[in-house]
Amino acid sequence: MSKVEWYLDFVDLDYTPGRDELIVEYYFEPNGVSPEEAAGRIASESSIGTWTTLWKLPDMAKRSMAKVFSLEKSGEGYIAKIAYPLTLFEEGNLVQLFSAIAGNIFGMKALKNLRLLDFHPPYEYLRHFKGPQYGVKGIREFMGIEDRPLTATVPKPKMGWSVDEYAEIAYELWSGGIDLLKDDENFTSFPFNRFEERVRKLYAVRDRVEAETGETKEYLINITGPAHVMEKRAQLVAAEGGQYIMIDIVVVGWSALQYMREVAEDLGLAIHAHRAMHAAFTRNPRHGISMFVLAKAARMVGVDQIHTGTAVGKMAGDYEEVKRINGFLLSEWEHIKPIFPVASGGLHPGLMPELIRLFGRDLVIQVGGGVMGHPDGPRAGAKALRDAIEAAIEGVSLEEKAKESPELKKALEKWGYLKPK
Repeated sequence: MSKVEWYLDFVDLDYTPGRDELIVEYYFEPNGVSPEEAAGRIASESSIGTWTTLWKLPDMAKRSMAKVFSLEKSGEGYIAKIAYPLTLFEEGNLVQLFSAIAGNIFGMKALKNLRLLDFHPPYEYLRHFKGPQYGVKGIREFMGIEDRPLTATVPKPKMGWSVDEYAEIAYELWSGGIDLLKDDENFTSFPFNRFEERVRKLYAVRDRVEAETGETKEYLINITGPAHVMEKRAQLVAAEGGQYIMIDIVVVGWSALQYMREVAEDLGLAIHAHRAMHAAFTRNPRHGISMFVLAKAARMVGVDQIHTGTAVGKMAGDYEEVKRINGFLLSEWEHIKPIFPVASGGLHPGLMPELIRLFGRDLVIQVGGGVMGHPDGPRAGAKALRDAIEAAIEGVSLEEKAKESPELKKALEKWGYLKPK
């Protein structure tokens, strides 16, 4: 009987990848096949292969075969490293890249579990992506904040505010010391709070607070929607003098994000990336796509900041994972600028010293309930947060700082050093 399957043709553990090849790391657990065959199936299906030998292979197909060049045992499964020739990928098309390295392979019956851990694009591929327009340095410059974390707050509850109520809360939060007012992930445009009216009123409030406080304030307004709607909303933000837009980047997808990166540059807008829905495929350590991969791809496309976790708040993500992601986002990477990690989810003033000790000052600290839940209201909650951050940077205990800050004192009385679950 002639050869039917050819998956092992995609495995060569003596192969040395070229500098112009894209390397992808996977964790996988075989299902009824050998580790070598399982890895070969991943390489085959994500590059040029199909389930059986073919009558003919064009020369370009032969040169485009992915190669498994490393295979190591890891826990219940294995980690494979696969080299992909750049002939497999369209320049500057992140959508097509993910169709290959995170596409059909997740449906293969020969795998119990599969997780995309990391990818390493060579410069020849990376050069087709602009990366962020502003990044850490640019945002610090237009916000006028040199050496502390930026603060952000979502008016909680996340839904239900009229435009006038939202504007009143925004005034209190900004006046109390918050830098960035932020919509939550599911807050866009509703009969009780239309996007267009909210834009106009909120930026008028922002201008008033800036004149009163002498500090720069911004609004992370959620423009998430179909691409044509996002473009119109971004245009309105720019017309009203805004410098930021917020996009739920996972739910809109890479195509819409790449499009909006171009729109944002034309309008001079920074992009705040919310990661809503990510945990549907990042949370299981044995299956799906890692948060590291999402953050890396988002930085390539060009967001200026992205939620990464806190390690001390209510969201999943341990210290080592968050540290690795944050470290990468702030590192040098060819022409791609460093971007701000955003810590959010279950934070309050009592957690600021530990958060800043763990992750440093190049951070956007977004606190919702831990500001809005302050016994004396949102302005006091904002003041308590700023005072806690100031104490952490100065190396002063929160108890000592609270002697001169009644707002922080009341926050500590309510939450102490609680870590929400």
